[in-house]
Amino acid sequence: MPQSLSEIKTLLASRGLRPKHALGQNFLHDGNHLRRIVEAAEVGSGDTVLEVGPGTGTLTGALLDAGAAVAAVELDDALAGIVADRFGERPGFSLVRGDCLDGKHGLNPEMMSAVGDGPFKLVANLPYQAASPLLANLAGRAGRPMSLAVVMLQKEVADRLSAGPGSKVYGALGVLLQSGFAVDRVAVLPASCFWPQPKVQSAVVRLRRRETPMAEDVAGFGRFLHGLFAKRRKQLGAVLGRGFDFPAGVDPAGRAEDLAPEVLAELFRRSLRT
Repeated sequence: MPQSLSEIKTLLASRGLRPKHALGQNFLHDGNHLRRIVEAAEVGSGDTVLEVGPGTGTLTGALLDAGAAVAAVELDDALAGIVADRFGERPGFSLVRGDCLDGKHGLNPEMMSAVGDGPFKLVANLPYQAASPLLANLAGRAGRPMSLAVVMLQKEVADRLSAGPGSKVYGALGVLLQSGFAVDRVAVLPASCFWPQPKVQSAVVRLRRRETPMAEDVAGFGRFLHGLFAKRRKQLGAVLGRGFDFPAGVDPAGRAEDLAPEVLAELFRRSLRT
C-alpha cells in the first residue's frame, strides 16, 4: 500500500526531519497517481528500474512489489537511511547515496554500475533541479540504453519535452529527447497531491525509446542543437554558414525553432560532411 500523508509525516517526525526546500523535496502521497505511474511504466518481473530521489520510498515499494529490481539514488543522507531501513533486506533493491549527476555533463558512475549492463527503465519523482540534466545525459549515453522513462516533472519542464515546432518552449532538450524517444504526457498533477504543496503544477511524462533514433551520435546531436537554439532567432544560413548544403524544402532564411526534430537531425548529418 502507498504511504499516506500522515504516514509520511509521522515517519519524518520520528527522525526529527522536515522536507528540504533546497533539495526540492515534495512527497507524493496520492495513491491513485502513484499506481498510474507504475502502470504507465509497464513495470514487471525482470525489469531493472532506476529511481532517482526515492524520498521516503512510497514509489520504491510499489516498484519492488511489481517485481522490478530497483536501483535507488538519494542525495539526502537522512532519506537514504529511511529507504535503506525499509528495503535494505528486499531482494532486488540497491541504494546509491549521492548525486545522480557527476558534474553538469556526466552521470554518477556508481549509479550506472548499480543499474547494470542491460536496458533499464527510469521511473521517478525527479528532483526538479536535476531533471533536465539527468534526462539529457541519459539520452546521450552510449550503451546501457534507457528503454523507457516515466518521470514526474515541473509542468513547465514537461511542456518543453513535448513541445512541437513553432512553440515558444520548443528547444534543444525537447528535440534531443524526441529524436530518440516517443514522448507523451500521462497526467497533470495538482499541487494537493504533494506535501509540502509546491507552488507549481507537476506532470508525468513517458518517454519510450524509438527502434531507430533520428541521430546515431546523440551527444553530438545535442551539442549541435544547443548551438542552434542558443541563436534561435537567427536565420539558419547565418548560424550554419555560407555554403551549407541545405536539404530540399529547408529555407536558409528560416529558423531552428520552426523545424521538426527529424529535419534538425538531417541538418546535423549534413553538418558532419562539411
